[in-house]
Amino acid sequence: MLVTNNLHRPLEVEIVIPVRTYDIDFAGIVSNIVYIRWLEDLRLKFLDEHWHLGPQLEQGYAPILAGTQIEYKRPIKLNDKVIGRLWLSNLGRLKWTVQAEIFSNNKLAAIATQKGAFISLQNGRPVPIPVKMHNKYAESQQVI
Repeated sequence: MLVTNNLHRPLEVEIVIPVRTYDIDFAGIVSNIVYIRWLEDLRLKFLDEHWHLGPQLEQGYAPILAGTQIEYKRPIKLNDKVIGRLWLSNLGRLKWTVQAEIFSNNKLAAIATQKGAFISLQNGRPVPIPVKMHNKYAESQQVI
């Protein structure tokens, strides 16, 4: 289920997304593939704020993406003001799920869900999500 209202969003991050001329297709709107890059930018922002990638790599594991589901709600054009938001919506023993929204001129333009895991860089197999990440997620779920 995608969340598109003001419900609690654990570990939410937000970025302002510039629309570049090379993002535009022949119809004058942002190409669908560009949204995938924007989701990557959002996940990198999430990692920068909540679970730094460098130490993960040093410890021999890294996040991988297992799937992306995106629903396009309205087209985005070159001069639109775009904001993306992403949050951790589920954290299991081996898998994680993030959800995202992309707004254009304050109107919902796309919603997405991405699922992934952490893998060992040595053997490519899934590893349990680190306890520190579970703790951070649990803390973010507490109502203040």
